[in-house]
Amino acid sequence: MGMDSGIQIKVMNHRKGDNVVHPVRPGHATSASQPSTSSPLPDGRRRQHQQGQTYRQGQQVQGLIEKPFKKWVPWLVPGFVLANIVVFVITMFINDCPKNSVSCVAGFLGRFSFQPFKENPLLGPSSSTLEKMGALEVSKVVHGHQAWRLLACIWLHAGVFHILANMLSLVFIGIRLEQEFGFVRIGLLYLIAGFGGSLLSSLFIQTGISVGASGALFGLLGSMLSELITNWTIYLAALLTLILIIVINLAVGILPHVDNFAHIGGFLSGFLLGFVFLIRPQFGYVSQKDVPPGYIVPSRKPKHKPYQYVLWVISLILLIVGYIVGLVLLLRGVNMNDHCSWCHYMSCVPTSLWSCKSQQVYCESSQLGNQLNLTCISNGKSNIYALSDENSSQVQQLCSKLCS
Repeated sequence: MGMDSGIQIKVMNHRKGDNVVHPVRPGHATSASQPSTSSPLPDGRRRQHQQGQTYRQGQQVQGLIEKPFKKWVPWLVPGFVLANIVVFVITMFINDCPKNSVSCVAGFLGRFSFQPFKENPLLGPSSSTLEKMGALEVSKVVHGHQAWRLLACIWLHAGVFHILANMLSLVFIGIRLEQEFGFVRIGLLYLIAGFGGSLLSSLFIQTGISVGASGALFGLLGSMLSELITNWTIYLAALLTLILIIVINLAVGILPHVDNFAHIGGFLSGFLLGFVFLIRPQFGYVSQKDVPPGYIVPSRKPKHKPYQYVLWVISLILLIVGYIVGLVLLLRGVNMNDHCSWCHYMSCVPTSLWSCKSQQVYCESSQLGNQLNLTCISNGKSNIYALSDENSSQVQQLCSKLCS
């Protein structure tokens, strides 16, 4: 038996953060304060003892250098929720229902009262007020060069029920993601996905206006799906649950007056952005800066697996090309329904209970003094209204009431 077979490696920690490696011979002290009282072990038992000691040391080193992912303190998502609520309050202040409508819901709220249920069943402002605040209207984006509406519309909501549903979803989904990945990545993902939802919506829905944060929210759902897919063996139950939630929400989008193209555009954008922004180091990766001085990692794994890099590159290319092509088509005034005869069913499926045709109302008007004479073109009804001052918003509301 040679001398090397009796040498053991021992890690001693004299002070916190100061690790020293000492060679220890059999029979010598195994602790700084306690000498060894055991007799030398036979050769076979000594090898087993060495292997067990080395294994325990490996476990100790692994426990020291493997750290859990950093948990961020969420503040951006609550800030988004607060911003949406503030914008809604400002919208209701500008709407001023008592001034522009004959009757209002919750009149005790004064100028914050809501439009009549027949006009807006979601308890919110008029469509003309939303349009004034920055609702997505394709004609103004294309012909009025108001591309800013593609982002402004995600901060507007059609009513109390609308903003309540969206903000609850944002809290439950967004806070968890911000805790895991930080405010920078989640903030960028939210805004870019919301823009993608507005872009796809503009290519297929050319009439009416669209508001809401649903596209951005579906972007967060899409990013969660792409994150879980890369780790599906670990999160299989969560993956199946998330897929079920996404399918249910997209199915609700086939109802009338729901902009499902914004949902689909936001979801696809978020799904690709998830591979770009939410990429995690592979299991077992140890950063060199996390290894204490004196420790040697037996084998270092690369930070990411090859397929993660492939997905990152493919997703980034698809996002850039898709956004550029979509913007070019939109600004040229292209209606994608002319090139896809069945795509409109993705947003609304007609049944015996509802129709998917958008009903626009037009009236002929003539004014003499304070008397306004309106005639609905679709049904031929006429009526005379007394107005103190000519207000386009009030005229449009009277026309909608006359044609309904």
